[in-house]
Amino acid sequence: MNANTKETKNLNNKLLSTAILVSVFYVAAQMMADVGSLRIVMVAGFSIDAGTFIYPLTFTLRDMVHKVAGIKIARILILAAAAINLIMALFFKIVAILPPDLSVGSQSEFGLVLAPVWRIVGASIIAEVISELIDTEGYRFWVERVTRKHQWARVLVSNALSIPIDSFIFSFLAFWGIMPTAVVMSIFFSNMIIKGLTTLISIPGIYLVPEQS
Repeated sequence: MNANTKETKNLNNKLLSTAILVSVFYVAAQMMADVGSLRIVMVAGFSIDAGTFIYPLTFTLRDMVHKVAGIKIARILILAAAAINLIMALFFKIVAILPPDLSVGSQSEFGLVLAPVWRIVGASIIAEVISELIDTEGYRFWVERVTRKHQWARVLVSNALSIPIDSFIFSFLAFWGIMPTAVVMSIFFSNMIIKGLTTLISIPGIYLVPEQS
C-alpha cells in the first residue's frame, strides 16, 4: 500500500467515524427534544416547550453531518430521525396502555409523562422534517454558490432560514386553538430567541469535523 492510498484510506475512515458519531448525537438530540416538547415550562416570563432547550443543537449537528458526509446522507438522516421519533412515540403509547403489574403499583406516572400527545408529536415531526430540509438547502446554496470559506457563515445562514420556519410550524400546529393565543405567541417567540442564541453558541462545532472532498 503506497503512502497516498494509505492516506486516503485513513481520511475515509475518519470521515466515516465522524459521520456516525455526529449522526448519533443528532438522532439523540431529536429524540430528547421530542420528549421534552410534551412539557410547557415558564422561563423569564415566557412559555416554552422544554424541547426547545436541546432541539436547536440539531441544526448545527445536521450542518456537521452535511459537511462530513454530503447532502444525500444529511437528507437520509433527517428522514430517518423522523421515522425513529414516530416509532418512539408509538412504543411509548403501546407501553402506556398495556395493563400494569399492580403488585408494584399503578405506575400511572409513565403514562402521564411519556404517553404522547399526538398533536404535539405530529407537529414536532412535521416541523423537524420541513425545517431541516430547508436548512440543508440553505447550507448547500451557501457552499456551492457563495463560498466554501467562512464556515461559521454557512451555519448562520442555514439556521437563520430554518429556525423561524421550524418555530412557526411547531408552535401553531401543536398549540393553536387549544391554548390561549398569547401563550402560543409566547412559545413561538421564545423558540426563536432560544434557538437563535443556541445557534450562536454552537457555531464553533462546524470546525470540529473534517470536510468531504
